[in-house]
Amino acid sequence: MPDLPTPQDATEAALFSECWDAVLAYADLCTSGSSAAAQLGREAFAHGIREARAAGTGPVRGTGRRPARLPRIPLLLTSVRTTAAAWEEQGQGHKLDPDLRLWLNSDKAARYTGPPLQRPLALRGLRDLQQPDAELLWFAEVEALPLPVVARRLGLDPAGAAGELQQVRTLFRDRCHRNHLDTPMDARCRSYARLLDAVTRSSAAETPGDLSRHLATCVPCAEAAACLRLHGGALPGALAGGVIGWGGLAYLERRRRAAEVRLGAGRPGPGDKTAGEPEDGEQKARVARNGLLVAAVLVSVLALGVSLMPFGSGDDDLGAPGGERQPVADPAPPLPSAPSLPPATSKPADRTTQGTKQPEKSGKSEGQNRHTEPQGTSSPTDRTEPGESADPACRVEYDLVNQWPDGFQATVTVTSTKSLDSWRVAWSFRDGQRVGQMWDASVAQDGSRVTATAADYNKSVPAGGDLAFGFLASWRGKNSPPYDFELNGHACAKSG
Repeated sequence: MPDLPTPQDATEAALFSECWDAVLAYADLCTSGSSAAAQLGREAFAHGIREARAAGTGPVRGTGRRPARLPRIPLLLTSVRTTAAAWEEQGQGHKLDPDLRLWLNSDKAARYTGPPLQRPLALRGLRDLQQPDAELLWFAEVEALPLPVVARRLGLDPAGAAGELQQVRTLFRDRCHRNHLDTPMDARCRSYARLLDAVTRSSAAETPGDLSRHLATCVPCAEAAACLRLHGGALPGALAGGVIGWGGLAYLERRRRAAEVRLGAGRPGPGDKTAGEPEDGEQKARVARNGLLVAAVLVSVLALGVSLMPFGSGDDDLGAPGGERQPVADPAPPLPSAPSLPPATSKPADRTTQGTKQPEKSGKSEGQNRHTEPQGTSSPTDRTEPGESADPACRVEYDLVNQWPDGFQATVTVTSTKSLDSWRVAWSFRDGQRVGQMWDASVAQDGSRVTATAADYNKSVPAGGDLAFGFLASWRGKNSPPYDFELNGHACAKSG
């Protein structure tokens, strides 16, 4: 097992601590156990840091510009992916997630290491940005950090950070558009390229029917549409999926939850919001997220005072990645000379999520308006409706986080009136949807019936507490919300 690199100075030590959290979060998604996650994270971290240092001291080219490269965190995340691929080739694939192994041996994985002009558009666009611009975009969109926090970390003026982020988004769009036109494509895709550029520039522009049908069947053009459309909240998913590859959307959800829980624990407070920060439609995804975080702060005193926080003050969680489960069950050494580095010991971090989940519900209305499907409403055929007049044993909230032509991402939050030693949540789909990947629970599907079973680290739920998990699934034709939710065999009412 390789030795972890030693930070060269205090600035790099702080970066190591921050990057280590991100690496462990993704390594946990890529592996089948906590010890394997720690091993993959250490190997990938050491390899990625060496690569970053070599790129930073490499020879300059042309007019004094260094070769294009990714910011530190996405560079390390791609190192996790390439290290996992090396494990697969070396006969250690049994340590990896089975779905990741299938992906690594498919044409999808080959796109990330093949000819540069065939690689995902978001990856090429991010590499083309100057390093400070790329870091600003990644921190704000993928790591889900509030803009004032990002401004402090990057040494920006908080008052002008919102305008600078908008300029970087536009610059990223321009780079992606140029790269899209440079990509080898067939005549049909080429004929739609300029139309795609036009309809993605404005939120008011309607997509013609023939272009919509083309995007539903052409993956490269659909990826281009996500990168070019700065409105509608698709940019974070386009960046995570295009740069990281497998598990990008699951990583995005984990980092969003981690940021929310850290802020709910009181770091930082609403006073960090920049005065005069614009809250227009072009930034509605970020505004919705910040609304949830501000609401979390306002009620955190109540949330931290009740039994939903069974293991101490919120300060104990600041070293772990927020609402994430800490993946490492056996002790893993902290990074050298990085005093703020989180210890890699297992904590029931899902209970932290339970203790701060109520504020998220209070601010949910801002983010849900962007979904085309109605959320949190009961269908007339739901079996749970007759029991809603009585006192139900549980209440369930289903949130469609993101949707694309053949797939979607969703989260399920269940509030139990009784304490649980373990849990099993079941529901039914109407339109043949199939769950492909789930986090914070294991999944089984029989026809339209899906069952999510608690993981080892989040089985216990206090009375009145929440349990939550997310998943990726496929759909065709129609994507109606699920119905007939049950918790351990008892019908659940849907939250209105």
